[in-house]
Amino acid sequence: MTRICLTVFLCGCTAVLFAGCLGGYSSQPLYSQDIKSIYVEMFDNTTFRRDLEYDLTDAIAKRIDAETPYRIISDRSRADTVLSGKIISINNSTLTVERSVGRALESQAEVVAQFSWKNLQTGQYLIENKTISATAAYSEFQQQSFDYASKNAANKLAERIVEQMQTGW
Repeated sequence: MTRICLTVFLCGCTAVLFAGCLGGYSSQPLYSQDIKSIYVEMFDNTTFRRDLEYDLTDAIAKRIDAETPYRIISDRSRADTVLSGKIISINNSTLTVERSVGRALESQAEVVAQFSWKNLQTGQYLIENKTISATAAYSEFQQQSFDYASKNAANKLAERIVEQMQTGW
């Protein structure tokens, strides 16, 4: 009886070990080792709301510097890759409404951008015209404005763009 329990226990442990190995874990690096530097172009803004492109570009550069092994280069001709893009939409929507007056209690800002990442050494796109979005909620009752929320959404968007730069396994 003890021998059967021990055999079942060892089989269970082995199954758990193999499940962990097959479950998508890898020791591969998250970012390409062939790329050392990146030039981040100023994002364009095709919307009527101005100046968010500066916040987005700055947030992307800071995230690349903090979270990736790549160096930000200020001279495009010396960089291995270039990241470029444009803000294509900035929207405002109401999440909750005060019933008695019909006034918005909580609203949401959404920023949508399209970006490309090109390898300047090979001329190939690593990511081409990918559309990505991010949202942030705000409430005027908490002295928060649409500008506050759109900057938060731009920061989340920068995080998602940098996540897209990770290599696929």
